[in-house]
Amino acid sequence: MYKMPYYTEHDREAIIDFMKQHNFAFITGVGDEYPVATQVPVEIIEEGEKLFLSGHIMRKTDHQLAFEKNEHVLVIFHSPHAYINANWYSEPAGGSTVNYMSVHAKGIIRLLDETGTRAAVEEVTNRHIGKGTPASFENISEEYISSMVKAIVGFRIEVTALQNVFKLSQNRNAADQASIIEQLEKRNKPGDVFIAGKMKERLQ
Repeated sequence: MYKMPYYTEHDREAIIDFMKQHNFAFITGVGDEYPVATQVPVEIIEEGEKLFLSGHIMRKTDHQLAFEKNEHVLVIFHSPHAYINANWYSEPAGGSTVNYMSVHAKGIIRLLDETGTRAAVEEVTNRHIGKGTPASFENISEEYISSMVKAIVGFRIEVTALQNVFKLSQNRNAADQASIIEQLEKRNKPGDVFIAGKMKERLQ
């Protein structure tokens, strides 16, 4: 991970909040020949000082087979990014760059049995859909649930280490930061408004 002191966020609450807002994450592991990865929504669970990630993946895929052999995984949470043009600096004779936010969670994965998988699906469905709607978990037929649970496997990851890069031009002076925000808002490409907003938050 690209690490510089001024790009590191030290507020644990801010890091976990970022993970919750960007929870469609990459889970990566070690396969027989190449690294493997899959992108799935994960739930972030705080239990005292411990942090867990849960969700489910398809059965009999390269990543499921890899996780069975090697329990060590890396989960990557990432934001939209924005290209920062060096012409926006007060002294443009320098390198352009990219601003972005990313959290890397290292951990130990446990694949769940059928009961645990069903509970994981119910939890994520209730969290995002709620109860009392036509698509709520309690309104899904038992036949459908049983067939679905046979095709997927739930997981729970105990996070053992967190690293982050919140790269938002903290190394630039106030004038350059103001110029970057102005140009990002003016350019208005995907990611630009998000990064400009995060830069503004840090200046408040």
